[in-house]
Amino acid sequence: MLDRLEDDQYSYRRKINRHYPFQDEGEWELGKFLVENLTQTQMIKFLKLKWFDTRERPSFTTKDQLLDWMDSLPCFTEWKVSKIEFSGYKTVYPVELIWRDALEVVKQLFSDPIFANHMTYAPHIVKVGNQREYGDYMSADMAWKIQDYLPVGATQVPIILGSDKTHVTRITGGLEMHPVFITIGNIDSEVRSKATLRAWRCIAYMPIAKFRVHPDYQSILQARLWHKCMDLVLANLKAAALDGCFMPDPNRHIRFVFTPLHTLQLIVDTSREVDPWDLDKFQKAAKAVDLSGVHMPYWRDWLYACPSVFLAGEILHTCFKFFADHPLKWIKEVVGAHEVDKRFIVQHKRVGMRHFAKGVSHVKQMTGREYREIQRTIVASIAGATSPQFVRSIRAIVDFIYLAQNPVHSPATLQSMEQALSEFHSFKGAIIEAEARKGKKGVKEDFFIPKLELLQSFKGTVQRLGTLMQFSADTTERLLITHCKNPFSRTARQSKDFTEQCVRLLNRQESMEIFDLYALLTSHGVSLVNAMHAEEEEVAVSNPALSWVSRVLPDEVKLVRGPRPVCNHFLKGILSGDAQTAFQVNVTPDHRSLLPADICTIYKLSNFNCALADFIARSSSSGGEHVQWDLNYGRYQVWNKFRLQLHSAFQQRVIMPSRVVQAYPPSDTFPFGNCDTVLIDAMGINGKMTSYVAQVRLVFQPVVRRNSILKLPSYLSDPLLYVDFFRFTSSPDHNPEVAMWIVERAYTQDQYGNCHREGAVVRLTDVTLAVELIPCFGERVASDVSSATCLEHYDRFFLNNFADKESYHTFSTEFV
Repeated sequence: MLDRLEDDQYSYRRKINRHYPFQDEGEWELGKFLVENLTQTQMIKFLKLKWFDTRERPSFTTKDQLLDWMDSLPCFTEWKVSKIEFSGYKTVYPVELIWRDALEVVKQLFSDPIFANHMTYAPHIVKVGNQREYGDYMSADMAWKIQDYLPVGATQVPIILGSDKTHVTRITGGLEMHPVFITIGNIDSEVRSKATLRAWRCIAYMPIAKFRVHPDYQSILQARLWHKCMDLVLANLKAAALDGCFMPDPNRHIRFVFTPLHTLQLIVDTSREVDPWDLDKFQKAAKAVDLSGVHMPYWRDWLYACPSVFLAGEILHTCFKFFADHPLKWIKEVVGAHEVDKRFIVQHKRVGMRHFAKGVSHVKQMTGREYREIQRTIVASIAGATSPQFVRSIRAIVDFIYLAQNPVHSPATLQSMEQALSEFHSFKGAIIEAEARKGKKGVKEDFFIPKLELLQSFKGTVQRLGTLMQFSADTTERLLITHCKNPFSRTARQSKDFTEQCVRLLNRQESMEIFDLYALLTSHGVSLVNAMHAEEEEVAVSNPALSWVSRVLPDEVKLVRGPRPVCNHFLKGILSGDAQTAFQVNVTPDHRSLLPADICTIYKLSNFNCALADFIARSSSSGGEHVQWDLNYGRYQVWNKFRLQLHSAFQQRVIMPSRVVQAYPPSDTFPFGNCDTVLIDAMGINGKMTSYVAQVRLVFQPVVRRNSILKLPSYLSDPLLYVDFFRFTSSPDHNPEVAMWIVERAYTQDQYGNCHREGAVVRLTDVTLAVELIPCFGERVASDVSSATCLEHYDRFFLNNFADKESYHTFSTEFV
């Protein structure tokens, strides 16, 4: 793709000056900065500054000249404007479709060298053990089925489309835009899922027309207009699906490709019986057979395209929106909105997790993130406030939603999805008995919910097309911001041509990004082909452009835009014994040198000295390393938090973002401290490794004085933790309504018969997972509890397996 820049009309000039029409790299960066960050009015003011009277002016002297230069940069797929008419039906305003050839955009995506190491060209089967795995589209059944119909050696380029309408004005104006986005299934879903990585491209802005007809026929005409426009935009893609075409891939290899996305005979039959343009009769006939009234859908002549296959179940709207519209409302009806709010308000705050400080009933506009955060704690939160059968039905739905989000599926996970849905249907009678399902006319005693019915198709969709997360509307929702709302704020905001202005801005941005990468590579003599390389053992970079540049020009990484890599603590952090967990503490501790008496006072840990002495005794006897450590006057550096990082439970080579574990001392805001909970693997009494849940109260490390000859043994050389233990009291099998472990605080008696929390010193590297505890609230939340005291007020807790998808997978498959 970048080779085409060398065929540009100004390529001969760029052999002398790579940044032409700009004088040099500095002027190019100035021009790019002005265009990306300033409005046109601000550009004019900048170029008129008196500052330039004593300094050299850039070679572009006006705003118009700068924009003309940017517009002269190579553009791979030109935008067009076409007028659309329906004979016999007039619109309030002329209908104009702003579009570009979808096939040309697909060629650009397919040949983009940025994605060279993130492309798949042939169907494949992945097996782990004796279980088949379903991941991206190419690992699913439909890819194999279509490949069987293609010529030998041909490559399929699966087309993925996304479209939505959005308001671009706030409060007033009522202006809307309706973009259509496209990507290809050859690109890894991990890359496609990030809107900022340019794996999705806009191919059209659909006209939003108002016809001069009776309101009853407005929607049918608008739907037909949408399909007619899609017909025009996708015409060459449909031809490629039928006859194939030649495309270069990112490595300059020419491939013979087909672009798959049968016609519904029912539409054809209805169109033969009734004139499609007799709207009254045709609309009635269409509704009688559950059709929309569109007689020429855009996919009618697209080979391998059938809506029963390509309209995949979608997580954001099918699952999250269903949860918000139905189960969440049932919960509020049964438990009470005020009680639900209170249970969310008093939950312990964890870094990186949304805390609903005002409850969930007052959130007016929810995004996918809010839906996820509510689902995370809803099951444990309502336990005890209503019947076990009702809780079990809700838990089954949340189970299903979590399983549906797996980035990789196997026959076992698909069976678990089916079992979760079956369990919901077995216990949904409790929802009717509680009179939780209500409509405008009162209590409903049925479950005629289209989204609920759609959940039954998820298993088949995964087997045909791959995991559902690759089709999530989260990405296209983000694209609406980057391709509509953000550009609109930089236009003149006139209703007549704001879409054209947005297109110019997006075209300019795309050209600048490509030219920037081209100039960066050619200025250092690097090949424009992104050479294939063996995948690293550990993957922390999800930005393909960043990955490419970091490999060939590591010193220029800072110039690459887009999401930055996950900080990899496995490189320089503290590693666990099996190297599966990495830990990081700040270079500068929160307390550089504390005496044991200071620790006991600040952190309220009266048992600290005894616990440390016991740890040293146990460690020295098992390891044979002995030390004369002064327990009364030894010095310690102390941290109030540490980070824990794991590999993905689904894909071991992928590194997850780190989690912060807090261990703050008591304060006015947190009278008992602000301390998180973790899972620890330690040697049990029986001599076997045993898992414990513990609350981290202190992160510390002994400090040897500068002139001391004392040498610390290995077990004191890394940070240590003082923790309070919890005991497992009940397994998921004993609590089928929530299917979670229940733990309670562990207490011990001293020699005087007084009860104290059971605490101990353990290695930082004994921690295996950051976990979340939700109090067993019972029927009502205590009136004197808050988010700062909930872990101290209650003694019994649910070990929340819905804390995040990684924890859910761990507790579902590995934890015993």
